[in-house]
Amino acid sequence: MIEILLIILAPIIGGFIYGAERIVRARMQNRLGPPLLQPFYDMYKLMDKQAFIINSYHTILGIMHFVTLWVVVAFVIVGQNLLYIIFLHLLSSIFLILAGFSVKSIYSHIGANRELIAMIAYEPILIMLAVAFFMLNGSFEISAIRENSSALFSIPLLFLAFLLIVPIKLKKSPFDAIQAHQEIIGGVEVEFSGIFFEFLYMAKLLEYVFIYALVMLFAGDSFILALTLFLAVFFLVNLLDNSTARIRIDHLIKIVLVIGLTLATLNIIGLSYV
Repeated sequence: MIEILLIILAPIIGGFIYGAERIVRARMQNRLGPPLLQPFYDMYKLMDKQAFIINSYHTILGIMHFVTLWVVVAFVIVGQNLLYIIFLHLLSSIFLILAGFSVKSIYSHIGANRELIAMIAYEPILIMLAVAFFMLNGSFEISAIRENSSALFSIPLLFLAFLLIVPIKLKKSPFDAIQAHQEIIGGVEVEFSGIFFEFLYMAKLLEYVFIYALVMLFAGDSFILALTLFLAVFFLVNLLDNSTARIRIDHLIKIVLVIGLTLATLNIIGLSYV
């Protein structure tokens, strides 16, 4: 019953995380910032705006991106197979990329291209993360991973590699070239409007839940450690977002593949000898 409730409330949980993030970022910039409920006010305003349908494929693919991501979060909550979840998460990103390519906007195309390129960098690390958890627990099932002791001290290099992915998926500096409001006006999201943009907005909130759920997975059965990791990564990501400038997409690939993939590979090799 609790799991079903968490699945239904997942976008709302993501909204509170995003609202808290905006407050923290404002405080770091010495601003008052918006209220905690601002994401929900934004969603309410979007419902009132006129929606334009560029083409049916664009709209359907955007909705499918949201629906698939909600299924991903649901599978995480109920403790399903981590490897399947990662592939399903990849599918949700592909829906969004196809939506970007389905319109004529150059900004949408650039955003879709950058999302596709970024996937080349972060997907191998996510797969290696699933492999590492399997090597430690003998199972890909999240429910089994949660029942065992913390994996943080067994795969610290993979945790560091995963930290490189977090700003990419949450579209934070220095890895926010995919969206880049000042450069490509939101990228793949630019042609969505009204209620259809709200699906993408809610998908963003679900992405917060998914990423931070993976962060907490490193804590195993320790709730205190899970909460500590969540708060530590939350503040670290926002500190970086406030203190760094955006880097080019090719630099993003080099950093994640050279540093992240190297760290992940070394940790996998180390596990094989334990």
